[in-house]
Amino acid sequence: MARRFVVEADGGSRGNPGPAGYGAVVLDAETGEPLAEVAEYIGTATNNVAEYKGLIAGLRAAYALDPEAEVRVRMDSKLVIEQMSGRWKIKHPDMRPLAAEAKAIMPPGRVAYEWIPREKNKHADRLANEAMDAGKRGEQWQPKVPPGGTLAAGAPEAAAPADDALAQPAATGAPAVGWGSADLGTPATFVLLRHGETPLTPEKRFSGSGGTDPGLSDVGRHQAERVAAALAARGTIQAIVTSPLRRCRETADAVARRLGLDVRVEEGLRETDFGAWEGLTFAEVKERYPDDLEAWLASSKVAPTGGGESFAAVTRRVALARDKLIARYTGRTVLLVTHVTPIKTLVRLALGAPPETLFRMELSAASLSAVAYYADGNASVRLLNETAHLR
Repeated sequence: MARRFVVEADGGSRGNPGPAGYGAVVLDAETGEPLAEVAEYIGTATNNVAEYKGLIAGLRAAYALDPEAEVRVRMDSKLVIEQMSGRWKIKHPDMRPLAAEAKAIMPPGRVAYEWIPREKNKHADRLANEAMDAGKRGEQWQPKVPPGGTLAAGAPEAAAPADDALAQPAATGAPAVGWGSADLGTPATFVLLRHGETPLTPEKRFSGSGGTDPGLSDVGRHQAERVAAALAARGTIQAIVTSPLRRCRETADAVARRLGLDVRVEEGLRETDFGAWEGLTFAEVKERYPDDLEAWLASSKVAPTGGGESFAAVTRRVALARDKLIARYTGRTVLLVTHVTPIKTLVRLALGAPPETLFRMELSAASLSAVAYYADGNASVRLLNETAHLR
């Protein structure tokens, strides 16, 4: 016989739109015992967006406990309940993708919806307010109920539920909550965003930190808005750090406007200086500087023609920036807007892979990757070159 859960969810915004957060609790339908709690500060959003995100998080938590369970969702949001029940049309464009995401988590027919008055939704309301309070302090909310049961007296607080939202798309019904993992405590999670296209990108020209510093093209600006919308819907980014180069700053600004966050510039995240190769295609470099190119491909210690940076030098710079940011953002989820080489370098170092790995990774414009860094010094690559938000 299928297990039966009750999901109580809520969301709120202090300003509507304003600083927002959600909360949800999964209860055993027979005993009322809390089995899991989830909550998150999501930056600037409306009440309705926060409520939908609470619903999504609660359903994902229920799925993680038992993907075959039957679930009754109880919320005090008449809008969400009526729309998810199919009795009201979903007219607002911000609500449609959230509703679709919620519907995709559990198998059809296993979720029922019930409206309850606000005074009967106090648990989820408390969690949402705890998350907003934590966000205001610059902290990440932590659950008091571990997945699967009530916290025993005197036991330490459990780490957050498993966070694999981008590693497994919600359409598969994956038990996704955010970006990190609970196994070794709350990591510093870097969500790595390559900037959107510039006029040089589709021509596959070397474009580093020693060239013309191009801005985004029309396509790149559209990509930046698409990724901003995807990150706003996911709601887990707590800070934004960017390379100083124009294409990254423009991409970061698009996301920051959507999330209501400030942008910090980190010089260590700039792209490689490609020296005399700036603005040239690979074929043009091979024609003009064949010996230099061959040496560069053979060794990470060789710099491009004309005083550029070697990959070894870039690795030292990026590693220093990484360590500084890990210390600054311990336990938080941070968006790093940067370039091909820094992102590949962070992934390579996390994997302990050799330098030639840089030539064996694909990294599209406006793609997302993610690496989690734990207190014991270990790192975990959570995602690489995700582009679903651009389709």
